[in-house]
Amino acid sequence: MSRTRIVIGIGGWTFPPWCGTFYPPGLPHARELEFASRQVTSIEINGTFYRTQTVASFAKWRDETPDGFVFSLKAARYATHRRELSEAGESIGWFLNSGIVELGAKLGPLVWQFPPTRQFDRDAFAAFLALLPTEHGGLRLRHAIEVYHASFHNAAFVDLLRENGVAHVIVESGRQDLFADMTADFVYARLERNELAVPEGYASGALDAWTGRVRAWASGEAVSDLPLAKAAEAEPKPRDCFMYFIGGDKVRAPDSARGLLRRLG
Repeated sequence: MSRTRIVIGIGGWTFPPWCGTFYPPGLPHARELEFASRQVTSIEINGTFYRTQTVASFAKWRDETPDGFVFSLKAARYATHRRELSEAGESIGWFLNSGIVELGAKLGPLVWQFPPTRQFDRDAFAAFLALLPTEHGGLRLRHAIEVYHASFHNAAFVDLLRENGVAHVIVESGRQDLFADMTADFVYARLERNELAVPEGYASGALDAWTGRVRAWASGEAVSDLPLAKAAEAEPKPRDCFMYFIGGDKVRAPDSARGLLRRLG
């Protein structure tokens, strides 16, 4: 039996159209995180990308969610949206010292999202990855890289991530190349094709397909129906899986997440 972990979630929890659709009518805003964290098993926090959060906020989020819940964090854009990636160390430090350790065991992967204009430069990215610590404040850190530009769809990028044990964020959307190379000991995916008119948010066939992929990744089996930038691994290994329904018709994202959770049992 696999000992890997599978968490399924959504992006954020503050979204007015969820009032009366995802959230029960009349639910106080202050209790939205409490409710959401009992419907899905993880939330990706986007606010950390735009501004520095407080220590008190991280502690509050930790205390309002159940045991076993996981937060992934979008890392500060000040580190990724700069000309010289080799000079990102101070910004990375500011982010890591902002209070993320307050999440304790609920801290999941850190997502470093680069702008669509950033093209692949091996030396620049090697310098950036070298600045990412694997531990902070006694907590293990897991890092995932999200890119947009088509120049990243190559074997050199995959090799670089594997050398550093950093995950490539698998994105299903209309804005980025979909490629699903395994580069770390975990899988991180953002599924962005939620549809308002679809009862489960994602087409049933698509949810069935992602269910099969998640089970395969978690058990160490090969997934052969997604594009790769490099030849597949010779010996796949079990991996923790972090899957988030984000974007598209966001009002349906919780339905998509719950649909995948039902299939996974």
